[in-house]
Order: sequence, then C-alpha cells, then structure tokens
Amino acid sequence: MTNLTTEIPLAGAVSAGLLGVCCLLFRRRGAADYAFAAGVAVLAAEGILDWLAIRPYALAAEQVRWLRASVGIQALLPFPWLVFSLSYARGNARQFLSKWRILLALALLAPVALVYAGREGLILATVPAAGGPWAISLGPPALVLEGLELVASVILLMNLERTFRASTGTMRWRVKFMVTGTGLLFVIRIYTVAQELIFHRYDPALNNFNAVALVVALIPILRSFFRSGPRDLEVYPSHRVLQGSLTLVLAGSYLVVVGLLAKGLRYIGGGNIAALQTLLALAALVLFVVLLQSDRIRMGLSRFVSRNFARPEYDYRTVWRMFTEGNAAQMDQTEQCRSLVKLVSDVFQTLSVAAWSVENETMLLAASTFLSAAEGHELAPRKEDVAVLVSHFLAHPQATDADASTGPWTGIVKRMHPSEFPKKESRVCFPMIGQGRLVGLLILGDRVGTSSFTEQDFDMLSCVGDHATASLLNVQLSQKLLQARELEAFQTMAAFFVHDLKNAASTLSLMLKNLPVHFEDPSFRQDALRGLGKSVDHINHIISRLGLLRKGMISRPAELDLNEMAVQAVAGLESPPDFVVSRELSPLPRVWLDREQIAKVVTNLVLNAKEALDGKGKVELATRREADWAVISVRDAGCGMTPEFMENSLYRPFQSTKKNGLGIGMFQSKMIVEVNGGRLAVESEPGQGTTFQVFLPLNSKAG
Repeated sequence: MTNLTTEIPLAGAVSAGLLGVCCLLFRRRGAADYAFAAGVAVLAAEGILDWLAIRPYALAAEQVRWLRASVGIQALLPFPWLVFSLSYARGNARQFLSKWRILLALALLAPVALVYAGREGLILATVPAAGGPWAISLGPPALVLEGLELVASVILLMNLERTFRASTGTMRWRVKFMVTGTGLLFVIRIYTVAQELIFHRYDPALNNFNAVALVVALIPILRSFFRSGPRDLEVYPSHRVLQGSLTLVLAGSYLVVVGLLAKGLRYIGGGNIAALQTLLALAALVLFVVLLQSDRIRMGLSRFVSRNFARPEYDYRTVWRMFTEGNAAQMDQTEQCRSLVKLVSDVFQTLSVAAWSVENETMLLAASTFLSAAEGHELAPRKEDVAVLVSHFLAHPQATDADASTGPWTGIVKRMHPSEFPKKESRVCFPMIGQGRLVGLLILGDRVGTSSFTEQDFDMLSCVGDHATASLLNVQLSQKLLQARELEAFQTMAAFFVHDLKNAASTLSLMLKNLPVHFEDPSFRQDALRGLGKSVDHINHIISRLGLLRKGMISRPAELDLNEMAVQAVAGLESPPDFVVSRELSPLPRVWLDREQIAKVVTNLVLNAKEALDGKGKVELATRREADWAVISVRDAGCGMTPEFMENSLYRPFQSTKKNGLGIGMFQSKMIVEVNGGRLAVESEPGQGTTFQVFLPLNSKAG
C-alpha cells in the first residue's frame, strides 16, 4: 500500500512545474518572470530529488546520494528568487538590480562553490549498530548553505514588503496575491531552515512541509496571474533597505523566540511539542500580517470609531502634515504627482487614483496608482475633449461624482479612468485650478468596500486638492525658472561659440587661399585641401546649429509628404554594406509642418543611431499613423542609454554620451518637434539599443 506522505514532495514538484509554465504563458516575460520561472524550476528539481530520497524501497546509500543532490540543487535557490524580489512589478527594477549586483553575484557563486568544495560532507549518515534506521544529519557545508538560504529568504521578504508598501490603489490590489503567495512560501522555508539549523539533522517531515506550502502558495500566485493580466505594473519603491522594515523585525523576533524555545525544550524533552508550538506561532503571525494588509478592515475600524466615539472621520492636522511633508520633499513634477496619488489613495481608501496634467491644450497622465505610462498615453483625451473638460471645470470648480452626473464631460472622464470593478462605478473628479486656469485633474475611483463619498470626504478632498494645486504650481514655476536660466546660459555660450568658431573659419579660409603657393606638391595639395575643407564644413555646420538656437525657433509650416521627406532626409547617409537604413513606410495623409526642421530631426536621429552602432549595422526607419498623430520612429541596436541619462540629461544642452559630442542635437530636436506641435518619446536599454518616436499632429493647419 502506498504511503501518501512519501508522495507529497512529488506533488510539490509537479505544482512548481505547473507554476513555471503558467508564468511563461500569462506574464510579459520580463526579468521578473524569467527569474520566477527559474526559481520554481529549482523548487521542482528539489522536490523530485527529495521524493527519490524518501521512497520506502530506496536503500540507505541511495537516500544519501539523492539528498546530497537535493542540497546541491538547493544551493541554486537564492539567486533567481532574489532577482525576482528586486524586479517584480518595479518600474525602477534596473536601478535595484544594478545596486545589488555584487550581492546577486555572491548569491549565485558562493553556494555553488561551497557545494563543489564540500559535496562529500553535505550529508552525513551514521550506520546503526543493531540494524536500525540510519541516522542522517547535515554536515557543516550543508549548515552553511542553510544559513545562506535563511538570510536570502529574509532579504527576499524585505524586498517584497517594500514593493507592496510602495504600491497603492489597484497596483497594490494586483500585486497582493503574488506577494502573499511568495511570502507564504518563504515564511515556511524560514521555519523549516531554522529547524534544520537548530537540530542539525535531516527531517523528511520538514521537506513535506515545504512541499505542502508550495502547493498552497500556488493558489494565490495563480490568482495574481489572472488578476494582473497583461497590464504593466510600475511600482517605484524607495532605495532604503532596513528603515521601517516590518519583515526584519518579525523575522528576527521569530528566529530568537524559536531558537530559545527549541533549545529550552531540547533539555527537558518534547522536541515534537516545540515544533508544534513553533508552527502555531508561525501560523498566527502570518494571519496577523494578512489582517494588517486588509484595506477594508482598516477602513471599517476607522468608520466604527468615527460613528461610535463622536470622532471626526479625518484628523485634519495629521492629513495636512502628511501632504505638506510629502510635497515639500519633491522638487520634480512627476515625483510630486506620484506622491500625491499615493497619499490620496491612502487617505480616501481608493484603489484607482490618477493625476492628469493640463498644458498647451493637451492632457497627459502625470501619475497613477493603476495605469502605466503606456495605458495613460492610449487613454489621453483628444484636444477637443480637453477643451470640453477645461470649459466644464472652470465653470464648476468643485469636486464632482462623474458617475452621478450628466453631460458630455462625464463620458470623457469615464474613458480616461476605466473602472476595475464595473458593478458599482463611482469616479470622483477634483479640478486643480490655479491662476485662473485648469492646472490638472485628480480622479478617484474604485473605493474600498464600494462605499460612497460623504460630505466629510468631499470637504477633505477640497482641502487636499487646493494644497496639491498650490504645490504643483510652485514646482511648475520653479521648473520654468530653471529652464529659462539654462536657456539663457546656453544662449550666452552659443554666442561665444559662434564668435570663436567664425574666427576659426575665417582663419581656415585664409589658409585655403594661400594654398596655391604650395600647389606644386601634389600630395601636400591633396591632403591639405581635403583636411581644410572637412574642417570648414564641420565648423560651419556647428555654427548653423548654434546660430539657430541663439536666434530662437520659428516654424514655417507648408504642406508636405512625411514619407517623401523622411526618405530624402536620410539620402546619402548610408554607406553599404557597413551601414544600411531600412525603411518601413506606411501611407500617411499630407500634413502642414516645417519641412526643413522636421528633416533635421530625422537626420539627427539617424546620425545618432549610426554613431551608436559605430558606423556599422542597420537602422530601422518607419512611419505609421496612431490616432491623430503621424509617428516617425528610428530604431537601432546600439549601445543604448541608461534610465538616469534619459531622465536627467537627454534633452539638456551640453549633455552627451559621445566623446566628442556637443550635446545640442537632441536639445535642438526637442525644440523643433515641440514648436511644430509634436512630442518626442524614447525607449532605450544599455546594450540593447534605442528607439526614438516623433509624434507629429495630423490635423495641423497652415499658419
């Protein structure tokens, strides 16, 4: 008769295999997804080896061999799971992976080296004198491996906690089940590893416990796959590691209590009682943490206290201090909007919050707790819709429930802010009005418990919104002042460049006039003329670019064919077979734009791509239509750019990744595109290439 307990590790291994397959089927296949698949593959291999070791008909020598193999596979566990914990759902995952690269390398190499050096001492088996069962214990290398896994598990839980705490609204709603399932899995592993470290012996029951935990964790993790769907998750946690970490406190307290309890009961007997008490304490701890994470429970307690103890629902002084401190620390509009939506989501217990900024008759997503940047671009209202919203909210500057109101503006808001829970939709809009204009629009939806906004809620929202509007205006004014100062300094430097380079060009021109004196030497004449001519052309090119910026940017639109213009702009830039520009041009309507300026942008992007490829390779030039925009894209597979450079330096003058670059090409291109009513978008990864997209309006008119 088969003993079902011996089949538990096999069930866990099968569950892990299914988990990895589901991950690759339902996820986007990014770094976190591949790391997760690799991690569950290691768990599956560990489960199969444990199953082979505890089979009833397995010989003692075979058990030792399979257990050594299991411990060896276990050495591969920390690396993929640490990568997963640092990259799952994080918009700034690359920064964390780069910062932790040394630890990740140690997590991969140190356990493998330890297994290789001490593989014979991983499992120690003692032959009994009277033919009883073998006593199997863990050798020093295996105990060190268990210690490394314990540390890695605590760090992993800290990273998952940081991701969960940094998320808000529906972002938190989407990541909650993945964090819960993975957290449960490694909380159990902390328990089993701690037991093995304390008692120094192999216990099949602990491996069965791990396998059961894996099967149970499968349920919330699979739920997270279907809850998240194909949407991007962009959480931006802080880089602080230890500060305010609940995981570190709980894990440390647990290990201390378990160690003291186990050591005490070891002397008086009752190891089984210690294991049972430890398990119950662990289960209670997990349940307590799960209850703490429940937004609905926290909101219910707050309203119970407000109703029954004559307390206001909001502590105005506390909320005001939260928003003041949160906004005062942010000097960038994007970071301030991220802080704003997070605070609003926490205060009003709403899962989906979005802040839209209004500028130049366009409305763009500034920050959101549930929309990614790509989704925000797709849902952004058209110019005529923006005009409707601006007109309505300037006439009605108070907070309003869009689902309880009528008018054309309500349909626009509903398209901009899709509901996660359509059974009871309630989207509250607050117009951020300052200096007589609509600065932005704050939209709240999907409230916890689907409760309606009360009069106190609207009053608090008005206070918060007015405070946020003033802070946002201050940031915008500061940024404009900074840009004006940068432009003034740049124009001054450009004037010096023009003056100095004109003098140099005049000198070189005189040299060219004197060259006939040495015309008798053919080789000298040929080299001198070629070198001087190249220098003059280069200097005059710089003068024209800097002179254009010094005088200002004026657009002279005319009707043109963008495909024809793009082909002519790159004509002569190719040098087959080393460098080729491939063209994928879709039919586009004729537009009214400045032909010369747009051609300069395309030429600059292709030349930049060529330099990124060191003059060898292929650049892809493509055009397409996207809603009311004509899009010109230039893609290369070159060196790429870091996120920090793209965010802080890409469009600033005199910032360049090239050794001899002036850093004015992208600054000039951005100015040209914006003057013509368009915008620039860029996607790049170091070592993976760069894609620039130029969005140009199709409905522009001759001016």
